[in-house]
Amino acid sequence: MIKVVAINGSPRMDKGNTAMILTPFIQGMIDAGCDVELFYTRRLKVKPCTCNEMFCWYIKPGECCIKDDMQLLYPKLREADIFILATPVYIPLPGDMQIIINRLCPLIEPLLETREGRTRARVHDNVKIRKIVLVSTGGWWEKENFGTAVRIVEEFAEVASVEFAGAVLRPHAFLMKKKGEFTKDGKDVLSAVKRAGYEIIKEGRMNKETLDTVSHPLISQEKLRSRYNKALTKV
Repeated sequence: MIKVVAINGSPRMDKGNTAMILTPFIQGMIDAGCDVELFYTRRLKVKPCTCNEMFCWYIKPGECCIKDDMQLLYPKLREADIFILATPVYIPLPGDMQIIINRLCPLIEPLLETREGRTRARVHDNVKIRKIVLVSTGGWWEKENFGTAVRIVEEFAEVASVEFAGAVLRPHAFLMKKKGEFTKDGKDVLSAVKRAGYEIIKEGRMNKETLDTVSHPLISQEKLRSRYNKALTKV
């Protein structure tokens, strides 16, 4: 059975827009027959990397000298086939999520090589991760606002020699609901998100058409900008 580990970096945990998108994505994966384990950064006690003489790199490769909740995550990540990083877009990421990403270094084998002009490495032989997926939500109109978050996850995948299997992106996610209920467009997005989760397990990839449906505009850029600016003038 395919094993998946998902980490939700939203401070709002299961009440946030990130969870609103991540939940059906995970359900689609489960429906396709895989096992998913979900963690919230806010519930994990994880310290920033102190780079203590690069312990995990030079002294005991693959081991972290910091004894916190990452010690619970490392074995689960090593056994996972797919790793999902789920996060809202801040500037660029919530602090706890960035700390988690920094602490992934022990998964990387300390043996460097050059590929296409860039310094790269790969995960240790005991790390089974073969695909990394980004699930992200934001409040601004354009999908391009996710650019930095995508590059961070994509770059980690490149460094680790793991496939970046794509990004499930939902701009202006808050407009999927009106008065606490999902709109018709919102329900269509959720359906597409669930389909994307199913596709990556059954087909090994998420179809572009599915991801485009997840990200399609729910309002014009001008109307959303006007809505934001009107709210600002009331403050």
